[in-house]
Amino acid sequence: MGVFVFLPLILPLTSVPIARLAEQHLHPRAATRLMTTISVAMALCSALCLGLLGVVGTAQIAGNPLPDDWSHPGVRDAVPFHEAVGTGSLIALALVVTACAVTALRHLRVRARARSVLRSVPYGDGPAVAHDDRPYAYALPGAPGRIVVSTGMLESLDEDEQRALIAHEQAHLAGRHHRVRLATQLASAVNPFLRPLQKAVAYSTERWADEDAARAVGSRRLTARAVARAALVSHHAAPGLPAFAAPGPVPRRVAALLGPAPADHTWPPAHSPAGLAAMVAAAGTAASAVSALNAAIALLLVVKAATPL
Repeated sequence: MGVFVFLPLILPLTSVPIARLAEQHLHPRAATRLMTTISVAMALCSALCLGLLGVVGTAQIAGNPLPDDWSHPGVRDAVPFHEAVGTGSLIALALVVTACAVTALRHLRVRARARSVLRSVPYGDGPAVAHDDRPYAYALPGAPGRIVVSTGMLESLDEDEQRALIAHEQAHLAGRHHRVRLATQLASAVNPFLRPLQKAVAYSTERWADEDAARAVGSRRLTARAVARAALVSHHAAPGLPAFAAPGPVPRRVAALLGPAPADHTWPPAHSPAGLAAMVAAAGTAASAVSALNAAIALLLVVKAATPL
């Protein structure tokens, strides 16, 4: 297998340039899908890499739970990995599983806390209005999903801005943005080098919802005003509540809405900086997948050749 089995652990670094360039040169919808695909693919390859290193490196340890064929001396001669590498890989894989479990549980807790607001709100066709002076609004996924907005947020916005807010949250539900966010959070738990993509996807989903809201209300300036005003009042909202416009990248979102609508490219032009970064990220993803699969196939062939029936 050679040193190529280690490549999936470091190749996610090739995706770092696309994190910023995609949001600058791609439609947010295309940027979200591209970065999510790259992130999930590289995370799976990293997990496979750790598993292979753990299996090969610990196959000779007495009492290991692996089949006897995996500890055949011929396998050790053909795949000479050090025991410390295998042990460290299994420890890292255990940490990855723990981090993914913690991430998933945190996601479920946030959803449960957000859903608790609905206990005192009657079900209706429109948004669920919570009688709360704290300004917040969020899209709550489910079957069906619902939009929750507090009276404090509604009182802070005029009628047109409220329409932009509702359209923004409807876009989150329609695009199932909670799924791509969770996928990239889990991917970054597998490989920390993917965290730039996680942050970029979180931003691009907000921009995606902004663009859909601007199209729904027919005014980019109105949507920008709603985002900016909601951000000002949400600054004092209770922490932990998913706000319509929390402090952070809001100035970039407002600036983007005040500019022209982004071109609806599914893939950036090859001659552009984003196109070059996308090709580098795609090449890194392909190399990561090929090296991981090559290592897995090579290991299986070695075991089969070393332990004939």
